[in-house]
Amino acid sequence: MNYLLSYSVFSIPGILTVACKLLLKKNEELRVLAGHPWVFSNEIREIIGKPAAGEIVELRTAGGIALGVGMYHPNSLIAFRLLAETPVEIDTEFFYSRLSRAAELRTRLFPGETSYRLVHGESDFLPGLIIDRYNDLLVIQTFAQGMDMRLNQICDALEQLFHPSGIIERNESPLRTLENLPLRSGVLRGAAEPVEILEHGLRYRVDVLTGQKTGFFLDQRMNRLTIRPFSPGARVLDCFCNDGGFSLHAASAGASLVLGIDSSAVAVSRARENAILNGLPSIRFIEADVFRSLSTFAEQEKPFDVVVLDPPSFTRSRKNVPAAKKGYRELHAAAIKVLAPGGMLLTASCSHHILPETFLEIVNETGREVQRAIQLVEWRGASPDHPTLPAVPETRYLKFGVFRVF
Repeated sequence: MNYLLSYSVFSIPGILTVACKLLLKKNEELRVLAGHPWVFSNEIREIIGKPAAGEIVELRTAGGIALGVGMYHPNSLIAFRLLAETPVEIDTEFFYSRLSRAAELRTRLFPGETSYRLVHGESDFLPGLIIDRYNDLLVIQTFAQGMDMRLNQICDALEQLFHPSGIIERNESPLRTLENLPLRSGVLRGAAEPVEILEHGLRYRVDVLTGQKTGFFLDQRMNRLTIRPFSPGARVLDCFCNDGGFSLHAASAGASLVLGIDSSAVAVSRARENAILNGLPSIRFIEADVFRSLSTFAEQEKPFDVVVLDPPSFTRSRKNVPAAKKGYRELHAAAIKVLAPGGMLLTASCSHHILPETFLEIVNETGREVQRAIQLVEWRGASPDHPTLPAVPETRYLKFGVFRVF
């Protein structure tokens, strides 16, 4: 008897009934067994039933062994996202349990604090879901059809757990188009007003409806502290300064000059507002192109003691990696040229397609090309409220290095 075909409905009373199944091709379960929650469309041998986009389906090996249940999408390259290895109902209770577990970690990491990333997608075993907390406001991003269609259940669980004053969605990412999801933003429940958060003793005004991403870049939370030891008496240049996080830390640690540059007028305005909020009006923020500004500074021969590079992603696809590597080399060459001997370079890449060893190699090779010796002082990733899964390289997206340049 064909065991799999005779098992037409996976049913455990009171737990879960799954009518549709995905059968993998031979040996395609190895990545899932190693801890990766994705299955790509070309790894599926057969689909039993006619599951709709976002429907919960069961995943099985070619030999019929059950691997778990998760969300299906018929038109996405990522055809399946694993939610649980055992059959559980994907309901409000499920989300409450997962959210509680995620919240417990953040409470241990940042006791007494109320601003952090609450859910970091796959790393918190909720693939396709991002939730950031800003005091009493919660901001959601959904990148998978299955998560998007369960927004009400997620919001119900969040209200039970946090009793927030508002829940907002910031679903404007182009990544949503990969699952045929519309781009939208707005208030899901309650109300949303700009909120003031506190991070490492500094105050930031966050607009959850119009700010970058969900309103603030929480992933650099711990990395922003690395500038402080090198700031007393230093001339600091903060490139791609956004809300001014690195600039504020440099100024509050005693820098003699702090200049922040960003091409976004809105970002520069927010940075200036944050500087005033913290009693640091001497920081100068300008709206300008970073590459052109670095070239001008090199010509003026007025070196900086510290340069920060925190650019947006240079590539969102593997095919554009060569162009991205070239861009990173040009950026680092320009930055190194404006650094005084013995100066500090704090540099980041947020593209997961640029591997850590690749980014480190780019910085090292660029230093040699411009005839400057480089010493790695510290190598970091994202803040710990952005955990990673060892089996999922995509979760290790942020690279951050502190270098001394001679």
